[in-house]
Amino acid sequence: MNFRKDLSLPNGTPVDTSSPASSSSLLNRLQLDDDLDVETRDLFVTVDDPKKHVCTMETYITYRVTTKTTRAEFDLPEYSVRRRYQDFDWLRNKLEESQPTHLIPPLPEKFVVKGVVDRFSEEFVETRRKALDKFLKRITDHPVLSFNEHFNVFLTAKDLNAYKKQGMALLSKMGESVKYVTGGYKLRSRPLEFAAIGDYLDTFSLKLGTIDRIAQRIIKEQLEYLVELREYGPVYSTWGGLEVELSEPLEGVSACIGNCCTALEELSEDMTEDFLPVLREYILYAESMKNVLKKRDQVQAEYEAKLEAVALKKEDRPKVPTDVEKCQDRVECFNADLKADMERWQNNKRQDFRQLLMGMADKNIQYYEKGPVVYAGNFGVEEGYQVKGTRETRKSRELSSNIVAANFFPGCISSVFNKHK
Repeated sequence: MNFRKDLSLPNGTPVDTSSPASSSSLLNRLQLDDDLDVETRDLFVTVDDPKKHVCTMETYITYRVTTKTTRAEFDLPEYSVRRRYQDFDWLRNKLEESQPTHLIPPLPEKFVVKGVVDRFSEEFVETRRKALDKFLKRITDHPVLSFNEHFNVFLTAKDLNAYKKQGMALLSKMGESVKYVTGGYKLRSRPLEFAAIGDYLDTFSLKLGTIDRIAQRIIKEQLEYLVELREYGPVYSTWGGLEVELSEPLEGVSACIGNCCTALEELSEDMTEDFLPVLREYILYAESMKNVLKKRDQVQAEYEAKLEAVALKKEDRPKVPTDVEKCQDRVECFNADLKADMERWQNNKRQDFRQLLMGMADKNIQYYEKGPVVYAGNFGVEEGYQVKGTRETRKSRELSSNIVAANFFPGCISSVFNKHK
């Protein structure tokens, strides 16, 4: 590798830190399509069958991880092991250590607020199971992470603790070669394309965090209203027992409120179980991407510092030292892998949010349609309520169409919601 002459250092010495695409980038780009036919896939992983274990020292949940594969790296075509949350956490840490240039999917948050969520409740366990299943599927679909040796061990080893005790012994050569020595190295400026990624992630996190907080507040208010509504309905039923002449319409009101309670409860459950987890996953995803971006910056800063040190030396060097060339290779590897993973992440995000928001729109349509029909059946004012139902349906469908068309980029979502205030 020859010393390049087109980057201007503070002392005036021209060098170059540009990063041509690597072969790993080409491999990633060739496999970016997430709609591959099932026949082309050679690795399938599922997480199911959660079980509670009560021991003397602790109580915990394990999940069954089932693997089916035709890959030569596996000795058997099918595996079934049980893993607990801390095993998934071990896997993610190992992936970060051994694949530092790649975006590692986030895990669901480990801790919950004491007294607010029961971590052994069926609802919480099922929500976590879905998140862990998605975590493994993200890795399975990745053209590099799915071949990681730690992932293989996680899927196949009956006793994972034996591997955990080995510590850093299983780190790949890539993981051992990438050392992040931040002391004394400070990046002068990010390349424009990576600066744009950083700005995008900041804006995306901010907007998604705002939506998350508002959604949680809406759910809280819905549940408080639901408590009052459940007390409100039976009053009419009791009143109908005392007023024979009014019993039929009063019972109708009571039944109507009961149906509204059911519809509101279903809507709140959908937001809690389907909407919020996706928001939280992508908030954590953005943080993971920011961490990879910081690692890339550290390696580039180290490379620039080494180049400057070489340039300042008085003796004539016909060739750049090997350690500088290796550092440049790491920068190029980071750039290629980060751009490929960013593109993959964007594709996944579009698909996930399209499905999420369309599903949310459909649930709201069902909620608004159910309420008017109930009222129409009980009070014989079908025309007026059907108009209301049609209007709400039309509004929800228009909103969902605009959200999908916005392509889920920062700035678009806010404009759509402002239009429908």
